[in-house]
Amino acid sequence: MYKFNEEEVLQTYSNGIQLRPLIEEKLDALWKKGISNICFMGIGGTYASSLQAYVHMKEKSALEVFVENAAEYLATGNKRINEKTLVIISSVTGTTSEMIDAVNKVHEVKATVLGFIDTKDTPLYKMVDICFCSPKNEQLKFFMVADRLMFHEGVFEEYQDYYSQVDAHFARVMVEAEKAHDQFAYEYVKRHIHDKMHYFLGAGAMYGATYSYAMCYWEEMHWMRTKSIHAAEFFHGMLEIIDEETPVTVFVTEDSQREIALRAVRFLDKINKNHEVIDSKNIPAEGFSEKYRGYLSHHLIHAVTNRIDAALEEISGHDMDLRRYYRKVEY
Repeated sequence: MYKFNEEEVLQTYSNGIQLRPLIEEKLDALWKKGISNICFMGIGGTYASSLQAYVHMKEKSALEVFVENAAEYLATGNKRINEKTLVIISSVTGTTSEMIDAVNKVHEVKATVLGFIDTKDTPLYKMVDICFCSPKNEQLKFFMVADRLMFHEGVFEEYQDYYSQVDAHFARVMVEAEKAHDQFAYEYVKRHIHDKMHYFLGAGAMYGATYSYAMCYWEEMHWMRTKSIHAAEFFHGMLEIIDEETPVTVFVTEDSQREIALRAVRFLDKINKNHEVIDSKNIPAEGFSEKYRGYLSHHLIHAVTNRIDAALEEISGHDMDLRRYYRKVEY
């Protein structure tokens, strides 16, 4: 398999899971101290991951939870952020300018910033109040925070049972999902490598991932034109530009918004001959109870898109690390 070292991938997922006791320790102390509200703040891919965590929490929790785009916050502010706000951020490089400025502004009102900063000794690594340094697994890390907060609220009673299964099986399940979809990924890429525009649909916690996949992966890393749209919004504009040949991929998960995505699939089945359906229901998750598949869905689909990215890079010959403008020119 291209760019796939099974032991390294297993270890990366395991490293993310092993952060949980440390996350629990810090959040337990903050909960006792008192949290008035929770803000997931990001920009680009981290903003997308924030959307995922927000959707996950709002279904279960009565806590005040909101998402803030760092650039918007710098321009507009947000009066809800105060000295009892927990602000959660993530950064791969630790040097994103909007995030640095946003953390400085957050600190002006004495809010607490919890950061997953992948690179040590960077500005954000030094600035945040609580820092975890373990590369990758951004969605897993955000969801571990969200779930611990909901556990304290008393609305996630299955927390211990669910995470006992995560600890035991998550890393292996993700590796097996990647391995099982390698051939599919190459076939998918061969069908779509020459698309002039590709549309991605998702719903629920998958929508943030859909937004990120279109923008951060296909556009930024592969230089392929895309559009992402929430499957519910598909019926309020986009459906009118669909014909037989329009390239569309629908991500279908097993959470409460599954039917929203399936409605789009049913429409496309009638009109379009060039759509793909990537449904988490078809991806095994050995060791997990059926009732937890909704929590796992977006992770399982991420394993599939990992292989699509690898296949697209190999077939196209376009290095995913190549940039023309991002951090190359002033903007």
